[in-house]
Amino acid sequence: MEKVSIILGKTVQKISKLRGNGGSALPGLVIERTNPNFVKNILGKLPYGVVVISGTNGKTTTTKMVTELFEGQGLKVFTNKTGSNFVRGVISAILKEIKISGKFDYDIAVLELDEAHAVKFSEVAPIDYALLLNVQRDQLDRFGEIDHTATYLQKVATATKKTVVLNREDPRISKITANNISFFGLSDALVKKFPSDDDLLSKSKTKASTQKALVTLEKLGDKATYSIDNEKYSTTLKVKGIYNAYNAAGALALVKTVLPDKTNDSLIESLANIESAFGRGEVFIINDSEVEILLVKNPSAFQLSLASFIDDEHDYMIAINDEIADGRDVSWLWNVDFHSLPTVKICSGTRASDMALRLKYDEVQTAACIENLKQAVTKFTSANKKPKRIFTTYTAMLEIRKIISGRSLV
Repeated sequence: MEKVSIILGKTVQKISKLRGNGGSALPGLVIERTNPNFVKNILGKLPYGVVVISGTNGKTTTTKMVTELFEGQGLKVFTNKTGSNFVRGVISAILKEIKISGKFDYDIAVLELDEAHAVKFSEVAPIDYALLLNVQRDQLDRFGEIDHTATYLQKVATATKKTVVLNREDPRISKITANNISFFGLSDALVKKFPSDDDLLSKSKTKASTQKALVTLEKLGDKATYSIDNEKYSTTLKVKGIYNAYNAAGALALVKTVLPDKTNDSLIESLANIESAFGRGEVFIINDSEVEILLVKNPSAFQLSLASFIDDEHDYMIAINDEIADGRDVSWLWNVDFHSLPTVKICSGTRASDMALRLKYDEVQTAACIENLKQAVTKFTSANKKPKRIFTTYTAMLEIRKIISGRSLV
């Protein structure tokens, strides 16, 4: 049955590409309808099983970290590189890699899945390990209220056969139950630097958890320091932002759970060489100056980006869109404290005026408000030779990359 499905799927994939459809969703949809057990039968045979990474923030970068950490330990890793979060997207990714003979030459699958899609995946395929990062509000337009979103992740945890790795400091994630649980967490000194969704909405602050963590982010500075097995390990990171230093703790905890016999030194060495994912902290060179793109999707992500990337050496632009992939409701901007920002050179995107108004309330000046992204990026990148940073929502990020990628070095 699998061989017939593979031939059918690859045929549909090829036809879709010839028709200019990219070949992503349609082949998966065809197999989903004709062979519901396809994913289970293929991924269920992997020696180290299937890992699912879910949550609101950090999935893409953390999935990249986990993948490269496993590869650093000699494993062949299958992952949904296109970022398609549907089951059919995973099927299409399998079809690209599997041989007509049915040979699928991988040791483990590491899959990035949105909360609701992770539940759908758990209904048709095995999940051996899960890494659940956080629950924030950028998914409200898609999944409903934040507590309801957390119930999706509880279902994923319940469906996980071996171990679930949880963010100890997220109050909704830490309450999740499962047969086997490991935690990653923060030192007491760092908890206040990583506000939860509730922290941003109230004056009360989340207290540090007393749950024992497998991996703890202990210190931040020129190097990140992690506690693993009660030993301290410090390393520089190529991925930027304090939130990615914390995501790395989750990635390390997951890999340690799956490969407990691997040395911590080898994991830290691999971690030090991992670079940013697509559209997350990428740096472009335009007119001999650096232009860095920083994705922000919700209050917590924006607040942590401001804590990581504000100084007097850069010029700043903010691009806010309200497309479906961003979330139509941008009222979350009012839960971010922007006082640390210097003058913002340009606000852009479909909600440029809303962003400029929000900055005004925090006494941050906006030099220009240009809704058209192409005009805004052109003006911003040609202004002077200073390094520049653009805080941007998802769809604006995609458009900005297209605008500048043809005239820059990455």
